[in-house]
Amino acid sequence: MKEAKKALCITISLGAVLAGAAVTAVLLWKFMENKCSVSGIECGSSGTCISPSHWCDGVLHCPSGEDENRCVRLYGPNFILQVYSAQRKSWHPVCQDDWSDSYGRAACQDMGYRNSFYSSQGIVDDSGASSFMKLNTSAGNTDLYKKLYHSDICASKTVVSLRCIECGVAGKTMRQSRIVGGSSASPGDWPWQVSLHVQGTHVCGGSIITPEWIVTAAHCVEEPLNNPRYWTVFAGVLRQSFMFYGHGYRVGKVISHPSYDSKTKNNDIALMKLQTPLTFSDKVKPVCLPNPGMMLEPNQSCWISGWGATHEKGKTSDELNAVMVPLIEPWRCNSKYVYNSLVTPAMICAGYLRGGTDSCQGDSGGPLVTLKSRIWWLIGDTSWGSGCAKANRPGVYGNVTVFTDWIYRQMRANS
Repeated sequence: MKEAKKALCITISLGAVLAGAAVTAVLLWKFMENKCSVSGIECGSSGTCISPSHWCDGVLHCPSGEDENRCVRLYGPNFILQVYSAQRKSWHPVCQDDWSDSYGRAACQDMGYRNSFYSSQGIVDDSGASSFMKLNTSAGNTDLYKKLYHSDICASKTVVSLRCIECGVAGKTMRQSRIVGGSSASPGDWPWQVSLHVQGTHVCGGSIITPEWIVTAAHCVEEPLNNPRYWTVFAGVLRQSFMFYGHGYRVGKVISHPSYDSKTKNNDIALMKLQTPLTFSDKVKPVCLPNPGMMLEPNQSCWISGWGATHEKGKTSDELNAVMVPLIEPWRCNSKYVYNSLVTPAMICAGYLRGGTDSCQGDSGGPLVTLKSRIWWLIGDTSWGSGCAKANRPGVYGNVTVFTDWIYRQMRANS
C-alpha cells in the first residue's frame, strides 16, 4: 500500500481507540445516507432532507443553504458555465446575451472562488444544448439565479465560458527520462505540487487549486493527523533538503471526504485550507480541477510527480521526480489478474501492466495530471497500489472528476 509510512505509524498507535469511533461514524453515515434516499437530498451534515424539486429553486431550504450552492458548474475543457434548473431537472448553458464580468464574478463566488475571477467570454456551444439560461436584465437588483430564465433562443449563438482562476499553466520544460522509473523535475515544471510535512518530515504530496486550498488524499490525514496543527505545506521548492521547518505555510483546516473508507480507500480525497494564502509565481501556480464532460482517451497520457521512494521500501527522494503514465481502463484494472474488482468508480488506474513505472511510498496525495486543450488538469490524487512498479499492480488514484462538486461545496462553505 502506498500510505505515507510515518502517518501510518502514528495512526496505528491510536488504532484501538479509534476503531470504535470509526464503526460508530460509519453506522451514523449509513443511517444518514439511507434516511434521505426516499425523501430526497440531505442538507450537508445536518441530517435534514429536502425534496429534489427544492434543489436550486432560488429559495433556501437547508439550514446552511446547501440546496442553493450547487446550482452552477463549469462543463468540459472550454469551461462552459451551466446552471441547474429545478423545473427541468437538468443543466443548461448560459447564453452570452447581456452577460458581463460582474455576473461572472458572482458565479465564481458561488463555486467557492472567493475574490477570484480570471475571464468570461462568449464561445460557440459544443455541448449540444437545445435550450439556454438567459439573463432577464429588467429583473432589477436581485441575485444572479433569479435573473435567469429558460429560453430556446440565444441571439448571440454563443454561451458563457467562465474561468475563475488562471490554472493549469506549467513551465516549458518537459523531460521524460524518482517516483519509480521517472526523472527529476525542473523549476516550474509542476508548479502546483506541494510537499506536506509533519514535524519536519515529508509525509505526503498535494496539489494547489487556489491560493488557499490544497487537494491531497484522505488516507494522509487519518486521525490523529486530521489536526491541522501537525501540518506544514511547502510550495515552489524542488528539494526536500531546502525545505526548512519555519518557512512553510501553516494549515488552518483539514477536511476529509465524509464517505472515505480507510479499508477500501474509496473516496480517498481531502482538502487543506492554508492559514495564509500562497503568493503565485513562475514556481507556484494552481492546477485546474476537472470539469464534468471532460472526454479522456481510454489510455490518455498522464503525469505523476512526487518525492516518494524511487524503489519499493526505499527512502523518500530528496528531489521532486515525475513520470508519464497512461490511464488504464477500469475493466482492465478490475480484471482478476490485476485488482479483481477492488477499483470503484471513485478511483482510476494509471501506469503500465508490465510494471517498471509507478508512484510509491511518500507520493500519496500528490497529483495525477493530464494535458488537454493546452491546460493541465488534476485527474487524480495518488491513493494506493500493491507494492511499487510491479507487473499487474498499477497505481490507483482518487478520481478527482467525481469530487469536483464536493470540492467546490467545501470551498464555498469554508470561505
